[in-house]
Amino acid sequence: MGYNVLIVEDQPLIALNLQDAVEELGHHPVGIASNMYQAMMFGTDVDIALVDVNLEDGPTGPIVGRTLAEANVAVLFMTSEPGALRGGVPGTLGVLAKPVLDLDLVQAIRFAADRRAGSTAVEPPRRLVEF
Repeated sequence: MGYNVLIVEDQPLIALNLQDAVEELGHHPVGIASNMYQAMMFGTDVDIALVDVNLEDGPTGPIVGRTLAEANVAVLFMTSEPGALRGGVPGTLGVLAKPVLDLDLVQAIRFAADRRAGSTAVEPPRRLVEF
């Protein structure tokens, strides 16, 4: 089953790499948001969100993640500053430190899809810190 995936990332090359991985795994990227406002515009029809912490408008990723999680979206953070999420973000899955290796990225997307489906069959990626 394919899910609608929102990519919240302000670095274009990283965002396109995430988009390619999402498509390769049979999911549908609904869009790329580079700031909180854009992310909230996509939030109505999203199943999974891959969210960076620092966006064009500052460190607004945790706000985006919390808001999406409250709307029943499976949220996974990917950031070069995982310490910024030290206390976790309620309702979200966890955080992967960038740079994210291709294998970890594939595992992370599968993990988020598995959790979205309500299952725990897929192990989290080895570098994922769960909340």
